[in-house]
Amino acid sequence: MNVGRISGVILLIVAVVILVAAAALLGVQAVTEETATVGGQLLGFVIVLVFVVIPIGAIGAYLLMRGRAEETAMAKAREQRKILNMVLTQGKVSLDEIVFELNKPRPEVEDMVRDLVGKQLFTGAINWKDGILYSKEAAQLKADRKCPNCGGELELAGRGVIECPWCGSEVFLHID
Repeated sequence: MNVGRISGVILLIVAVVILVAAAALLGVQAVTEETATVGGQLLGFVIVLVFVVIPIGAIGAYLLMRGRAEETAMAKAREQRKILNMVLTQGKVSLDEIVFELNKPRPEVEDMVRDLVGKQLFTGAINWKDGILYSKEAAQLKADRKCPNCGGELELAGRGVIECPWCGSEVFLHID
């Protein structure tokens, strides 16, 4: 559970409790005290509202929204970690398997894979046409210069992305 989200909910509850308590206190004072004026009670309520309830509520709302954003980012990171684990443990995984495992649409899974490549967390090859991801260490690719999909000769040139001239697979390397 996200600490920011919990803190935000707690602060929002505290703000509501203070608001209700202040309204109840002012209502009781209006009935029981003969010297209480409407203007004085209204001023007291506005002071509590402006200087206590609104700041606490605003901080709570901010923490709640930030907590939700963090949860979304953590969920995306878990899904990307799952993709990496599938590729690393199996060596070869189809995008359809990942789509089924994550229960996400294929374009979203492809974007997640591209994000992993951009973060240099995935080194290997991807055949977009056939929808297959291959895990292969950069050192081995540099040593044998072979495409992990078709075995064709690779020409290692460029900034970390090599397209196999034979099958069209894209090979991604860490840039050291």
